[in-house]
Amino acid sequence: MLLGSFTAAEWFVLVQHELLLFAAAFFALGMIDEFALDCTYLWLRFKGRIRSRQIDEREFDEIDGLAGRAAIFIPAWQEADVIGPTLVHMLEVWPQDELRVYIGCYRNDAATIASVIAAARGDPRVRLVVHGRDGPTSKADCLNRMYGALAEDERRESIEARMVVLHDAEDMVDPAALRLLDHALWDAHFVQLPVLALPQPQSRWIASHYSDEFAEAHGKALVVRDALGAGIPGAGVGCAVARGSLDRLAHQHGGKPFAEDSLTEDYELGLKISLDGGRGRFLRVRASNGQLIATRAFFPARLSQSVRQKTRWMHGIALQGWDRLGWGRDPVELWMQLRDRRGPLAAILLVTAYVLVALIALQLLLERAGLVPPPPGSPLLQILLWVNLAGVAQRFAVRFCCTAREFGWRQGLLAIPRTFVSNIIAIMAGRRALLAYIGTLRGAPVVWDKTEHRDHPAMASPEGQVA
Repeated sequence: MLLGSFTAAEWFVLVQHELLLFAAAFFALGMIDEFALDCTYLWLRFKGRIRSRQIDEREFDEIDGLAGRAAIFIPAWQEADVIGPTLVHMLEVWPQDELRVYIGCYRNDAATIASVIAAARGDPRVRLVVHGRDGPTSKADCLNRMYGALAEDERRESIEARMVVLHDAEDMVDPAALRLLDHALWDAHFVQLPVLALPQPQSRWIASHYSDEFAEAHGKALVVRDALGAGIPGAGVGCAVARGSLDRLAHQHGGKPFAEDSLTEDYELGLKISLDGGRGRFLRVRASNGQLIATRAFFPARLSQSVRQKTRWMHGIALQGWDRLGWGRDPVELWMQLRDRRGPLAAILLVTAYVLVALIALQLLLERAGLVPPPPGSPLLQILLWVNLAGVAQRFAVRFCCTAREFGWRQGLLAIPRTFVSNIIAIMAGRRALLAYIGTLRGAPVVWDKTEHRDHPAMASPEGQVA
């Protein structure tokens, strides 16, 4: 039959069938990828290469201080609402004399500067670094300004820092984290601790969907990555870099270790150290009370803020990462890079899937009315749909287990419908990321499109502080 002889109804059935076949095939590939990661995780646990570590904090208490100076970098642009609680809590739970907290502010952000001064309360371990340019520049530019201040202090005091730890202005650090990082850097160059995005009762869908994503990513994906010896990307918070490794990066990039033309300089940091021959580690350790040693934070509770944040991540990791880091030749590294950079394709497939839901509903109505014929039988399509159905059930089960392990079974159950919230945000962010990437290809500058923070875990009730 010639294509030109098709009726409108036949064209509708044909297009719907081919679109469904396309989406089902690519979704099946994604499900197979996730199934492979789950099987790898289970196998590594069975072989003992992944195990749940637990420490007694009293072992750390017996150690007199740290092995060397620890410099904490906290970039802060318009963070007057949260930088105070972050700093007060950090200075309280990390009493070590070797601690130096560098907070990078901008000369045109008087409110944040005032909050830092008030929270520091004259503590000599706090170093306020005021950028000589108006903000916002890029986050990496602010980090490089703090790196310059650290190098200046080291020359003046003749004391070199042992490690640099990255945190954001809204983080609530774990009391045991600093000593754990200090100990881990004896046999590593870059160390990342888990991040826990705390569920927020006032935002059970937008803010709390981050709880599910981080619980799975930092409870399974990065654990497998570490066990297989792949490079560990930085999360930007709760990660420590050996001072020598940071110095080598600075030497290679004109004295600036953080990539100012990248939207995800933290992600690149750990991978660059790995490419340079350094060892990266992801440490998932629990305290004696069973609590995960991790950085805790509240994530955006508004849709627009969440979309902006996911846009920056997708743009920097999936699109810029392709250009800036290239592709590895090691099979494990290549697998992880493909997983990292699938965000834009996943967004396109999700749009296709939701369009197909509407088309299938319309087709059923037209079939009942006798206006279109039933779609042709396709064994391949049926197989793909069954694979997708099994894959979706598996994804829900894994997401439930990962979230429930950290936040309880009620949050685990909520993680299942929150998957659809995550999908909608990914679609919106994917569109914005592609447009932003095209803009940078045309010469648009990289600007710190930061997320607004108003709430802080340290100001919440005791029940809301920890997972």
